Amino acid sequence: MTRLLTVVKCGGNPAVDSAGICADVARLVQRGESVVLVHGGSGEIARLAGKLDVPQRTLVAPDGVSARYTDPAMLEVVVLALAGAVKPALVAALSGLGVPAVGLTGLDGGMLRARRKPAVRAVVDGRTVLVRDNHSGQLGAVRTELLDGLLRSGFVPVVSPPAIDEHDHPVNVNADRVAAALTVALGADRLVLLTGAPGVLADAGDDTSVQSTYEVPPTGAPGSVAGGGMALKLVAAREALAGGVASVRIADGRVPDPISRALAGSGTTVTMAGALSVAGRSTRKGN
Repeated sequence: MTRLLTVVKCGGNPAVDSAGICADVARLVQRGESVVLVHGGSGEIARLAGKLDVPQRTLVAPDGVSARYTDPAMLEVVVLALAGAVKPALVAALSGLGVPAVGLTGLDGGMLRARRKPAVRAVVDGRTVLVRDNHSGQLGAVRTELLDGLLRSGFVPVVSPPAIDEHDHPVNVNADRVAAALTVALGADRLVLLTGAPGVLADAGDDTSVQSTYEVPPTGAPGSVAGGGMALKLVAAREALAGGVASVRIADGRVPDPISRALAGSGTTVTMAGALSVAGRSTRKGN
């Protein structure tokens, strides 16, 4: 029998309740469902960068989408923070709840392949410039053999960047987009992106303005109401929908039972004009 498969992205915002997310993952597993937990770690990255005196910069693309500038020193910080601190804490928390979990980065088994961006366009002081020496990548191929085997054996994979580039070097990739790519490649039933906000807000300064649904355009900027990290989440949601994922939700990771609440309707359901229907998707492999 095919088990329901959910990919959950645990945001790196320090306000996100990772313990509550792990408890909710345990509930899903106890109900006989399969879960892949993808995580970021912006809070831990910032803390470690400050401790190691590594400068932090954000690049803002011409379309308004922002991303972390990853020079060689910051790439080391990202790997240390995600693989050395955030991931072990999540695996330990799940283990304490009786959930067998395995921590992985995109390097393991060549799971996440990416093409390094030799230069990226960014707006600096009102001018568009090319920024080089940025060790970030554009996700390409996703290998699921390792995840398939773990899921069949009843494990919860806990996955994060980095990915591996065309020269077999690690590169930073956005964790929301990793979650979307894995959801598509695994043929998962749904994607839940948990963050430090109650959903997509009509007014970024008003937490009560959460929108129950939000339609992303098929191309271009994801919308004028979304900036910063939310814009990247909407880009990731669009990629998942374009790949045929049936359900994508952006919801609050700071509340009790965050996954269950999201699946019950809290937060924002993301849609896209022209996205594939459930009937048009390829049949998902059993777990």
